[in-house]
Amino acid sequence: MDIYTSALSPAMDIGAGFYLLVVAVLSIVGNLVVILMAIKRSSRMKPPELLSVNLALTDLGAALSMYPLTVASAFSHRWLGGDVTCIYYGWVGFFFGVASIANLTILAIVRFIVSLNLSSPKEKISWRTVKMLCVFIWLYAFMWALLPILGWGRYGPEPFHLSCSLAWDQMKHEGFYFVICMFSFNLALPTLIIFLCYFGISFNLYFTYKSTNSNLMANIVRLHRRMLTIAVLLSIGFLASWMPYGLVSLWSIFRDSSTIAPEISLLPCLFAKTSTVYNPFIYYICSQSFKMEVQKLCCICQGPIRCQASNVIGNTSIYMVSYDQKTSRVGHSTMQRIAMSEPVTPELN
Repeated sequence: MDIYTSALSPAMDIGAGFYLLVVAVLSIVGNLVVILMAIKRSSRMKPPELLSVNLALTDLGAALSMYPLTVASAFSHRWLGGDVTCIYYGWVGFFFGVASIANLTILAIVRFIVSLNLSSPKEKISWRTVKMLCVFIWLYAFMWALLPILGWGRYGPEPFHLSCSLAWDQMKHEGFYFVICMFSFNLALPTLIIFLCYFGISFNLYFTYKSTNSNLMANIVRLHRRMLTIAVLLSIGFLASWMPYGLVSLWSIFRDSSTIAPEISLLPCLFAKTSTVYNPFIYYICSQSFKMEVQKLCCICQGPIRCQASNVIGNTSIYMVSYDQKTSRVGHSTMQRIAMSEPVTPELN
């Protein structure tokens, strides 16, 4: 049997194709909106926010470079392009996946550093540092994605033959240590770091809130608590999406992969691809300011009357009053954002 002919029924191929088409549209539109919001207020961005923009770029890159080929293959009932596109698809999938988990890990570390001294108005992380971290994320992902091409590991078709990834069942022996290292450094260790960082932030916020008598500090703690909720949801969304796929992949390494039906192996793969969709929806649900800016963007197409009506909505953003470095006073007329602001959400006037 041709390894690039679908092992699924035509009905399942079409269903998978439509599912991935919806995922692709939602992912591209959602992450483009996040990036547009960031561009709109680029002059007012704080350095750590660049990591949120970088995360949107990884999700957008995955959606643009992978999903069209998968959708076309599903509707064709076979993988299109043969070995060349299979290696390409496996490479970009691994590349953007590692970039995303590395970005979430760095984001957790940066948020932890920022939370160590909530009362300080100074920037904890500089633009130069954040830019270097972004470059490190892309280089780190590129290095890991290049290893199978250089001979340590291997790319190949999935068991249902409509997608390509790391060839898990072919790496039982020659690629075994690659799999162990890959799971250790790109799943287990990042998950542990993310958990410890967000636990540390929660611990710090709890005791800061309990020990403070200042309304300003109480507001800052509440702001960080909301940002912590967003960050935790981003991490949970990504890890929950990829965990079933990781478990099935490990089963293929330690057990006979032929015991898993193609229809069963398809489900965690489809679920993993939804990881590129969640983030914009999390911003929209958890951030009032981001939601209002998206509504402003949408109402442009509905006429000026509708836009004026929507602008009457109260300016309820999660931006709180912060320390005024010039007058050492707190007031709504001197609203300044603390060092770690909400991810890529525009300021409202």
